[in-house]
Amino acid sequence: MANNVRQRGQPTELVAALRKCRPAFVVLALFSMFINMLMLAPAIYMLQVYDRVLGTGSVETLLMLSLIMAGALVVISAMESNRTSITIRIGVWLTEQLGPVLIARSVRARLSGDTAGAQPMRDLAQLQSFIATNGFSLIFDAPWSPVYILLIWLMHPVLGMTALVGALLMIALTVLNNLLTRRETVTANAEQLVATQQVDAAARNAEAIEAMAMLPAIIARWREQNRTAMSALLKGLELGSSVQASTRFVRLALQSGVLGLGALLVIKGELTGGAMIASSILLGRAMSPVELAVGAWRNFLTTRIAYQRIQLLLLQTPAEQPRMLLPAPKGRVDVENLTFVPDAGAAPVLRRVSFAIESGEAVAIIGPSAAGKSTLGRFLVGLGTPTSGSVRLDGFELGDWDRQQLGQHIGYLPQDVELFAGSVRANIARMDPAADDVKVHEAALLAHAHEMIAGLRGGYDCQIGDGGARLSAGQRQRIGLARAVYGTPRLIVLDEPNANLDTAGESALAASLAALKAQGCALAIIGHRPSTLAQADKLMLLQDGAVEAFGPREEVLQRLRDAMANKRRAAEQQETADQPLVPMQR
Repeated sequence: MANNVRQRGQPTELVAALRKCRPAFVVLALFSMFINMLMLAPAIYMLQVYDRVLGTGSVETLLMLSLIMAGALVVISAMESNRTSITIRIGVWLTEQLGPVLIARSVRARLSGDTAGAQPMRDLAQLQSFIATNGFSLIFDAPWSPVYILLIWLMHPVLGMTALVGALLMIALTVLNNLLTRRETVTANAEQLVATQQVDAAARNAEAIEAMAMLPAIIARWREQNRTAMSALLKGLELGSSVQASTRFVRLALQSGVLGLGALLVIKGELTGGAMIASSILLGRAMSPVELAVGAWRNFLTTRIAYQRIQLLLLQTPAEQPRMLLPAPKGRVDVENLTFVPDAGAAPVLRRVSFAIESGEAVAIIGPSAAGKSTLGRFLVGLGTPTSGSVRLDGFELGDWDRQQLGQHIGYLPQDVELFAGSVRANIARMDPAADDVKVHEAALLAHAHEMIAGLRGGYDCQIGDGGARLSAGQRQRIGLARAVYGTPRLIVLDEPNANLDTAGESALAASLAALKAQGCALAIIGHRPSTLAQADKLMLLQDGAVEAFGPREEVLQRLRDAMANKRRAAEQQETADQPLVPMQR
């Protein structure tokens, strides 16, 4: 199959996208530099008003200083608005870049048993939200706190030492907040993810839940899971709020302490009144990023968890490698020694399966439950990687085909037909908005579903609801068959195609199979019903993942009849041998 191993040192799409944002991050850093430099204006304004204007009584100086201050505030407001606009645009750009990647990886991860569903997209939304908030801007504002403390130190060393001790204390509280809330935040996030998946599963199985009155049990199960999540969340929020309150207390105490110390220094003649007020303003600005960091810490932790989950998905499910476009296949399929062992130490699901399907030929795959039929069908269309062996289409392994090109030449009707919210036309056209209506109509005719579709309200434009909820199981199966034959693919795999069909539906299916064979399609039909076997040229019996019989249909059926007859005779002989002997009467 395709070699999807990520090269050593190659960054994921998430890291690569963030690297492309470096110019924007540089602009944000420049905006933050000018904003923080202009934030000195209030302190300078108070310093000049107290030390110069009040001393000289100059109204002209006060007016000029006020105009300069107003101009600085306008520039600060404009630059903060632009900085926020940049962060919002970065988040939107990341979503546009990574959204398609995560959707593709989520679909592929689902094939490997991953149950995350839409969680990667929720994680991406969390990342976008964090970038657009003040929490992300703190990264650019925090380096300016030492500059403000240095300016306070220049006004007086005692005030500078007080500000430094206060800053270190608030940093210690931030570290303490991380130590106290990290474990609870991670636990709450993981448990909430499981609870959300339970709700998603309940929504997908709404009919069974409602019909069999399973709703109270489902709610009780969710409540138990949610209780664990909420317990961890509550504990983390309570601890975080305590640390945040302590941080606010330290900041207010520091500002008041600096004012008190400044007043004492003014009394001693070591400091001016303006410098006292300016120091208090600078201290508030220096402590602001630290205090905001404590308040936004949970959001930061949640974003980091989301980032790690996205990274893990991208690392575990690398992108498909680009492949050379091959000539359109004619439809010959060769399966060679196909073996699949799901886990180390587990029993093989498929054991050295080998057979071939010629163009225009139909092979029926039969066998008892858990024989590996559906697994074989999935490998025939390239879903998953076998442990050993290969599946070849026109001589090339399925992994050697470009996935997009291969999909155009493959039709697949899974055992559980899943349709998408939208119109009948969109579902038949495989959700391609640029699909040709003529091809859609041809597919419906080939699947003998045209008359059934005509009876729907709206016909081909009928909105079928999420998962085809407004259709019967038989209607969904026939539309699924039309989707499988759309574009006349060369290889078509049908898993229990008549499971939900009535007599008319089975007749339509038989006619469809005959037409597909006439067009040269290679067909693999998984099923048991006689109507399915009647269209097969060859028959394959799977037993415990191994091929027990394969060959022309009538030949294999005769072998099965002979085997059953032999078993019946053996059972009768054994029953006769087990009967007790009756003594003769005189």
